[in-house]
Amino acid sequence: MALRALPNVKTLGRLYHQQIRGLQTFILPDLAYDYGALEPAISGEIMQLHHQKHHQTYITNYNKALEQLDDAIAKGDASTAVKLQSAIKFNGGGHVNHSIFWKNLAPAREGGGEPPHGSLGWAIDQHFGSMEKLIAKMSAEGAAVQGSGWVWLAVDKELKRLVVETTANQDPLVTKGASLVPLVGIDVWEHAYYLQYKNVRPDYLKNIWKVINWKYASGVYEKECP
Repeated sequence: MALRALPNVKTLGRLYHQQIRGLQTFILPDLAYDYGALEPAISGEIMQLHHQKHHQTYITNYNKALEQLDDAIAKGDASTAVKLQSAIKFNGGGHVNHSIFWKNLAPAREGGGEPPHGSLGWAIDQHFGSMEKLIAKMSAEGAAVQGSGWVWLAVDKELKRLVVETTANQDPLVTKGASLVPLVGIDVWEHAYYLQYKNVRPDYLKNIWKVINWKYASGVYEKECP
């Protein structure tokens, strides 16, 4: 039986959102597919833990840090406000990155893994030579990330150019440049693959392309580069 996202996760998130006084907080986004829908590329067990536990932890800690920052600002406590920035960057980045990651994935039966056509497909050929060369480049750079981080395909909306970037830990792509818009982000933290692929990150990076949602990436690209 396919694992499904628990129906009360979002409801609990909304309740938590309402409990924090007048402060804008964040909730766990629903997935557009069952946890088991990406198998065999990514196991349902990994997806469930990744979404319910890891992503939720980033959101919980992000909201906590925002509440503490609000208190510090209200009290004029500049030292505490500055000290909280690292927690906000790490946990807020974790929320931003994972929210993109879920949209970057789709079951094979719903088009996951199908290469992009139209303007994004043309841009990939122009900037990287072919889809195969792009995949090889991103897989190599993702495998080479030391420790934990992300590998990204992005569009520089000012230069109208595709680029591949990596970010450490949970740094969001915007830390590499304000004009960079993520199209595809791949999580290379061990929690994204270890239960299935152990410490063989290249195997994970080989198989995840079978469920990449290029339709989503194409939509973002066409919005930024009409």
